[in-house]
Amino acid sequence: MVTSRRTVLSAAIAAAAGASALSAPSAAAVPSGGRAGVPPLVENRFWTSYGDWRRGGLDGVRAVAGPRSGVVIARPEGSTEYLDPHTGRTESWEYATWTSPVHRSAVPATEVIASWNADTPAGTWLQVELRGTYSDGVETPWFVMGRWAAGDGDIRRTSLDGQTDGRASIWTDTFSIDDASSGLRLSAYQLRLTLYRRPGAKLSPMVWRVGAMASDVPDRFTVPASAPRIARELIVPRYSQNTHIGQYPEYDNGGEAWCSPTSSQMIIEYWGRRPSADDLAWVDPAFADPQVCHAARYTFDYQYDGCGNWPFNAAYAATYRKLNAVVTRLSSLTDVERLVAAGIPVITSQSFRKEELTGAGYGTAGHLMTVIGFTADGDVIANDPASPDNPAVRRVYLRREWENIWLRTKRYNASGNVSSGTGGVCYLYWPERPTPAQRRVLAAFGVR
Repeated sequence: MVTSRRTVLSAAIAAAAGASALSAPSAAAVPSGGRAGVPPLVENRFWTSYGDWRRGGLDGVRAVAGPRSGVVIARPEGSTEYLDPHTGRTESWEYATWTSPVHRSAVPATEVIASWNADTPAGTWLQVELRGTYSDGVETPWFVMGRWAAGDGDIRRTSLDGQTDGRASIWTDTFSIDDASSGLRLSAYQLRLTLYRRPGAKLSPMVWRVGAMASDVPDRFTVPASAPRIARELIVPRYSQNTHIGQYPEYDNGGEAWCSPTSSQMIIEYWGRRPSADDLAWVDPAFADPQVCHAARYTFDYQYDGCGNWPFNAAYAATYRKLNAVVTRLSSLTDVERLVAAGIPVITSQSFRKEELTGAGYGTAGHLMTVIGFTADGDVIANDPASPDNPAVRRVYLRREWENIWLRTKRYNASGNVSSGTGGVCYLYWPERPTPAQRRVLAAFGVR
């Protein structure tokens, strides 16, 4: 069986669900299955432009113009002491904040997942928070969605457990309404960035993308089948997580659980980026594909105790030269076909019993793989890292089976009990200068 600590998150969300001044309207909602008249299930809103940054609340930060606009510390707003729960060290940090305008979502949401792309030089880090307004007008507190640094020498990147207001909770990287059946939804939200640096330092984090995916995907064991439309295969590097079993067990027990960083690394290299020899100097030279070990280390969430934090994987990808990355949801394999047709592979998250996915040879409570194409019959060509070696990574899975296990939100596990599914969660990575076709298809999903 493929193991993943995403299992813990899925089980927690399933248990919870079983219990009982606006920003400019530039976000796009993704319609369910692309069918006219069907209410949208997903909306993406990202702040990326110089105008976006200027319209936010700038407290000690300044907006930076240019090809990649962002925010940096200008004059610190103050200083604070931070006790890192994973190192036990207390250190002083200067900080400044940027707060987004309130965004009223076109999709009143049961779940929200934030993403960010940033540079954090040594001696800097950042925190991302979310505050929202429920459909009955009550405000949430500020919830921490992640404390993040590209490296691990200053702080340990971490999610924050135990956050709840009695109506919603943060499950690692996901804001989730505790009882979606009550009809309560998150109707609006804003994000806050806090940028930190060592006192007196001149360096600053730079954030050039922050935003969120809001969704209201209904509970469902099955989803409508989509009809095949294209046949194309992208040439993507193949890496097996299983060749790393036992390596660096401090990062989620080693390669057996590295599906997410292994998938991320395949797509980073598809776009022509990879870590340098200096970056990989810490890896045992006896290990093949050391870049997979590197990806595991630098996506590792010290609270979640795993490499499967979705926004941390996207943030890791964006540390590579001129790459952008987000976490979102898609509504069907038709959406994936459109992306693949434009040359963009899609990293997907799913869970299934062994007999539910013909040819997989395993079952999993949470697993990431990459869709790289479609056969002439419409079946899914996937780079599946849960393979015995690199040549075996390319798999062909039956379209109907694959689409259902990816898009459903409810499933029966191996014990016959009801568990959760991800409802179409995926990562999208693309270059700073996409082709016109890539730009159009991303914009169609509200990703700009």
